[in-house]
Amino acid sequence: MGRLREVAAPFLVPGPAGVAIRDRLRVSELDSAVLAEVGVFLGSLAAGDLAERSRQGLGHDAAAWAVRKRELTGRSSARWAGSITKATHDQWALARRGQAAHLAWLRGQIASIEARLARPLGAKADRQEGLARGYASRGEWHAKSRRLQALKDRLAAVEADWAAGRVRVVRGGKHLANARHHLAAAGLSEQQWRLRWQAARMFLAADGESGKRFGNETLRVTDTGRLSIKLPAPLAHLANASHGRYVLDATVAFRHRGQEWRDRITANRAVAYRVHHDVARGRWYVTASWQRATASVLPLDAALAQGVVGVDMNDDHLAAWRLDVHGNPVGEPQRFFYDLSGSTEHRDAQIRHALTRLLHHTRRSGAAAIALEDLDFAAVKGREKHGRNKRFRRLISRFPTARLKARLVAMAAEQDIAVVVVDPAYTSKWGAQHWQTPLATPRREISRHDAASIAVGRRALGHPIRRRTAPLPQYQSDAAGHRTVQARPETRRREETRPHLPGPRTRCAPPGGGAKAGDQCAQHRSGHAAELESWHQDSLPLSL
Repeated sequence: MGRLREVAAPFLVPGPAGVAIRDRLRVSELDSAVLAEVGVFLGSLAAGDLAERSRQGLGHDAAAWAVRKRELTGRSSARWAGSITKATHDQWALARRGQAAHLAWLRGQIASIEARLARPLGAKADRQEGLARGYASRGEWHAKSRRLQALKDRLAAVEADWAAGRVRVVRGGKHLANARHHLAAAGLSEQQWRLRWQAARMFLAADGESGKRFGNETLRVTDTGRLSIKLPAPLAHLANASHGRYVLDATVAFRHRGQEWRDRITANRAVAYRVHHDVARGRWYVTASWQRATASVLPLDAALAQGVVGVDMNDDHLAAWRLDVHGNPVGEPQRFFYDLSGSTEHRDAQIRHALTRLLHHTRRSGAAAIALEDLDFAAVKGREKHGRNKRFRRLISRFPTARLKARLVAMAAEQDIAVVVVDPAYTSKWGAQHWQTPLATPRREISRHDAASIAVGRRALGHPIRRRTAPLPQYQSDAAGHRTVQARPETRRREETRPHLPGPRTRCAPPGGGAKAGDQCAQHRSGHAAELESWHQDSLPLSL
């Protein structure tokens, strides 16, 4: 049996740091034409600024940033120049982080392939020695040796880009850029692709400014829902209001968090806006976003004071079970199903609906915390880890771990429900071993996922996963002491070892030793308490 890895301690996940809401703009033809012209013009400025920032690489500093902003100010305005340069800086930094992640992935793949190439053909993995398994055939070994050389060449190229501060980034997205050469496979005509490319490269976004009217001077939405744009200098002739502004005929009405947004703009607090065009639907949208005040994180014990709902995440459903503070399952297991096939919007809606049902169940059960596993399949999706098991690799590739956790944290924060993350090690295995069979009944079938949800909840509560079992008869004597896994010493009504009483251990009570002393009826155990009432064994929780 191999050594078990160390299990990390559970921790509370902090709530979201920002809020974003969206509404549709039912614009007129004139509004649509003005928005498109302004977006294309500012998008061309953003593309040129991104190219300049990429050329500067690691030599960029505050002085270079000021020079870029000054050049853009003369061609647009100071506020648009600030928004464009900040967006460019963020995009370059994101590409840089992606480059670092790609470097780590390449090095991991090279190390894995080298370890397997060094093993004999058909050799099995040895976890105790830390040895990987060998490749199945000579042909596979040869193909992997060629792939190793290709990966090393790619690694050398990426390392050179990293050292020079050179990133590969495309405004509008690399996927859409590559689709231009494969229009038939993408199901697009050249005109359709051109419209999508133009919409993706538009720039209509502005950060908020605290103290300014309605929280934003560039893209402003009033409390009555009127959206206006501060036009750049070359397009000032399009203005239909004073101070070079264009006011849209369409109104904005944020249904979700509308009151919170209205409170912010009424107090002139910063709100950022972004306008974008969905060419496939022929619609315009506006997104408002702002930062939230950092909420104080409750202590872990306080969040778990009312128990927890353990959740086991699967590719088609969430298995949940409510546990009390002692780690005992309460009620019936719950399963919240979702379908991850279809479009991205459909999958996202399915996840949100499942999480909504989970949160409602948590509130009804009286718990104030949800426990789930800290799953991350980013490093184990490749063939080097799972071999030719294509079905399992496809399963974990489509598993929405990051999106599901992000959605749950954001939605739980609005319900005042804490999210506790635990180490996923051995939860499915030990949950099935200790809980699946004991909880199953002729009328209730318990799955491995239901048992795993109990294991997740117990780990969050700080209890061992295995359930309490009575010791063997030879260890049940008082001399052996307390040997069952039970509640903590400070827990009331806990099971204790019987206190030692002086004198011989006989059936008859010593004179004055108890309330029933001298009562011969007490010899008959049925309906009577023990002779000595100084100690009494209470009923106990199932386990801890």
